[in-house]
Amino acid sequence: MKTWLVIGLALLCAASSWAGEAPPLAEDPVVEQRLNVISEELRCLVCQNESLAGSRADLALDLRREIRGLIKANKTDQEIMEFMVSRYGDFVLYRPPVKPVTWLLWFGPLVLLIGAVVALVRMVRGSARDPSSPTLDTAQREKAQRLLKEADPS
Repeated sequence: MKTWLVIGLALLCAASSWAGEAPPLAEDPVVEQRLNVISEELRCLVCQNESLAGSRADLALDLRREIRGLIKANKTDQEIMEFMVSRYGDFVLYRPPVKPVTWLLWFGPLVLLIGAVVALVRMVRGSARDPSSPTLDTAQREKAQRLLKEADPS
């Protein structure tokens, strides 16, 4: 058994020594660096919570290919961003501009939080003032006081 283990490990080591160097992923590293910077600022339209650079969705791959083509066509970063926004709207930006159309994106979560806090406070205050909540009459109150005094060891 040990012999087979030693032979297996030797073969594994020998196989790993045949591994070659990985070919470069990019034809032009400058283009790829610009692509990464731009795609970090864009949202994947499929994943929605992931940047275009980190997404593995098919649409994200297509959009990165499109951006790569625009970079090779000597478009500026601003022109590429404007192209993406004109095609997909402000939602494609991770930091959309604050304007009336995007107010819901910027202030919606805050409005929901404030609404939830107000509803919670009203619910708590309302239940404290509710006249239908059970109250003790004098006899019940005296009995409760008596029971508490009997249970108190001091």
